[in-house]
Amino acid sequence: MAPSLVLFDIDGTLTRKAGPHHPAALENAILQVTGLPAVTEGIPVHGMLDSVILTLMLRAAGMSDAEIRSTLPAVMEAAEELYQHGVPDLRDKRCPGVPEVLDELTSRGAVLALVTGNLTRIAWHKLSRAGIHHYFQFGAFGEMAPTRGELAKMAVERALKEGLIGSAARISLIGDTPADIKAARDAGVQAIAVRTGVSTPEELNAACPDVLLDDLTRLDLAIV
Repeated sequence: MAPSLVLFDIDGTLTRKAGPHHPAALENAILQVTGLPAVTEGIPVHGMLDSVILTLMLRAAGMSDAEIRSTLPAVMEAAEELYQHGVPDLRDKRCPGVPEVLDELTSRGAVLALVTGNLTRIAWHKLSRAGIHHYFQFGAFGEMAPTRGELAKMAVERALKEGLIGSAARISLIGDTPADIKAARDAGVQAIAVRTGVSTPEELNAACPDVLLDDLTRLDLAIV
């Protein structure tokens, strides 16, 4: 069994400024499935799940909650497919310290997994284009649960159930928003926040992470 499980957010934590392709996939998926124009502009996307973002976009486009529930699965599937095309090389969009930290954690035997609001195929393709998908054994993704905290719990439960870690393993969640810190709290794991996303230092401080870093180059690997 591994000595530790380290859960990573993606946007603002592993990659940043990855281009317009992700929001474009959400917008174009709604247009393709429903014929309705919808935009991410005005939606507080940072730290949110793609499923929630799409719900808010559909509601803003005039759909009822009942219509959204019946339409959302097809929209999410379309968004995942649309994102597979045209995404450029994202290796230059990796946050500072990312490949080095992932290399070192892997060499120490840690289990690395994802807890992200990205839909499954969007997440894996984004990390593939960034050249770091192979570090992660599994993930909990934006369509799998209604909250990020539930996703974090799912990831921990999976690692335990599959025997990847034991009950005494150290577990940490690394993210760049107050939502990531709350998710760590909800799952009962160590909350490590990095200032590489759009959240301000004041916002992150107010959420009271266990550790707050400028970026992953400052991560003390002894604590994870």
